[in-house]
Amino acid sequence: MSLTALTEAVARQRQVLANLLREPLAITADACSRVWPNRAALNNVLTDALAKLPACKYLYATDTRAIQLSDNISHSGLIEADYGRDRSSRPYMNEVVPSQGFLLSEAYISLRAKRPSLTAIQIVRDADGRVLGFVGADFDLRNLPLTGKLYDEPTVWHQIKGDPAIRGAVFQQTRNESAMDRAVDTVVGVMEELMADRGVFHGKLHFSSSRATVWLYDDPYRYRLLDIDALTDPDTCLIYPVQPYPTDAVVPREKIRPILDAIAALRFIDDTFYLRAGSLNIMNGMVGLTFSCDGSHYLPWDEFLTKGREFWASGVAAG
Repeated sequence: MSLTALTEAVARQRQVLANLLREPLAITADACSRVWPNRAALNNVLTDALAKLPACKYLYATDTRAIQLSDNISHSGLIEADYGRDRSSRPYMNEVVPSQGFLLSEAYISLRAKRPSLTAIQIVRDADGRVLGFVGADFDLRNLPLTGKLYDEPTVWHQIKGDPAIRGAVFQQTRNESAMDRAVDTVVGVMEELMADRGVFHGKLHFSSSRATVWLYDDPYRYRLLDIDALTDPDTCLIYPVQPYPTDAVVPREKIRPILDAIAALRFIDDTFYLRAGSLNIMNGMVGLTFSCDGSHYLPWDEFLTKGREFWASGVAAG
């Protein structure tokens, strides 16, 4: 996963949300300033404001010390027990509110529902501009009006280091021949048939444990587990109907076998640094590799094919 791309996607979505919330909360804060700090009057103002914020879970007002001056206002009514609550230790009260008086907090886990949430904070000022306190609006992430498109994972090379305990002991281990190692040509042939002609868009070979997991284009929510007996019996292909190769697949059909052969070859590059598992996804074009040192690589299929045995044997797998 590209941290930069993901961060940028999150930032864009947060900006959209901030733009949706900034004006309603500014209007609410102005109305609260006129009745501050009367509890009943604040409850009335916040109740009216909540009706215009259907995605909001709770509205409330606090003083400058983050002590609650109103009840919690919810769509199901007032929660009186929260009057006087000290919110000073909550993460959104410890972020710096910008000079314009509005803050959309970082996401956090809520105390009660234990759900990913965020809070919008708006400063309340009197007619002379003095800070009276804050209006807070809590949102469950599930209820937010998200407007951004689905995040697209960039197809670039990622290297991820694994368990330090495994990495530290890597020189104390050697590859033990598995059942898949002994029948690797048959296994690759079966996997090629499944991916090229039988509707499998993602397949992962677990060399050390002699099994595979596959996902079907027409049934993507459930994976199938194939043991070594299934992987070494070409008749296994008969239980999956023949399917046209997806027109939107990134990997060309004729490149599946070379990619699988190259993945299998990494199993035998070295007795210490060797492949434990390898995967191919024809839809996003990514190859996944996990080595004996527990280091993992994810890279585009065409870039993977340009790397020869010498490249991986040079210690790249170990990171």
